[in-house]
Amino acid sequence: MARSARRKGPAKTAGPGEIEALMTKLSAFLAAGAILAYCAARLPAMIGAAYGQLPGVQDPTDAGKMVFKRANCMGCHKWHGDGGGGYGGDALSLRKTQLSRDQIIETVSCGRPGTRMPFHSRGAYDAVHCYGMVRDEVGDHIPPEAAGFLRQREIEAVTDYVIANIKGKGEPDLADCVAFFGGVSRVCDVYRKPAPGTADAGAKTEH
Repeated sequence: MARSARRKGPAKTAGPGEIEALMTKLSAFLAAGAILAYCAARLPAMIGAAYGQLPGVQDPTDAGKMVFKRANCMGCHKWHGDGGGGYGGDALSLRKTQLSRDQIIETVSCGRPGTRMPFHSRGAYDAVHCYGMVRDEVGDHIPPEAAGFLRQREIEAVTDYVIANIKGKGEPDLADCVAFFGGVSRVCDVYRKPAPGTADAGAKTEH
């Protein structure tokens, strides 16, 4: 025999207490979602802050490039870091340097005694020992003070930029120049190859 269909009773209506509990759960769920969305949006900046990156940049080497320009490292070391004659004398090549990360940090912080390489750390040779020495021990060989001091995170950022983009690299080329200046710059013209046929354009003689 066919089983008779069970009669369904009227749908149960939720009471005011149940509706209020449901709305409370829904509000909590939406609030949790908003918090997660906020954290996701802030995560890159939070990670950058944890690793000492400068505000407004996501890549620590970009932060270092900003410091390299602002501190006028290119005044002596040139934009490509290969050194040569500059405002402070003959700067060493950062492309050929054998210094470690810690040694570069100390050099930027404390300068180089007996040279025109300035110190960028506030309190260098006073509150901060440099190369295991204080001001009285360095005497007349103390390097000059930089035009502007750098924070520790800025010193580390420019060091990481040098290690990632300059140290151990070959001769600078057009790609390096464009990457440094962030677009078209007349400085980079020296690395551009003339278009075919243009090199001899001015060499034509009249017949």
